[in-house]
Amino acid sequence: METLKVSSKSNPNKVAGAIVGSLNKNEKLEIQAIGAGAVNQASKALAVARRFLAEEGKDLYAVPGFIEVEIDGETRTGITFRVYLTKKKAE
Repeated sequence: METLKVSSKSNPNKVAGAIVGSLNKNEKLEIQAIGAGAVNQASKALAVARRFLAEEGKDLYAVPGFIEVEIDGETRTGITFRVYLTKKKAE
């Protein structure tokens, strides 16, 4: 499973493109974000990715969770989104 790491400076549109590209290859991926700003950018990217995928008759769903990552010898808690590709449901 591919892992995308998102920071508070990440461009949501570019991350969304990476999400769609990864999902079209693998049908699942993980997004990791540490800090409120990074989680915000990741959330926006997921919303934009859904819009991109809707044009192809596809959709995604994300399962949030916690992760612990070591950065410079310090353990930090972050958020992970496990993202899966699915077919768009009829509305």
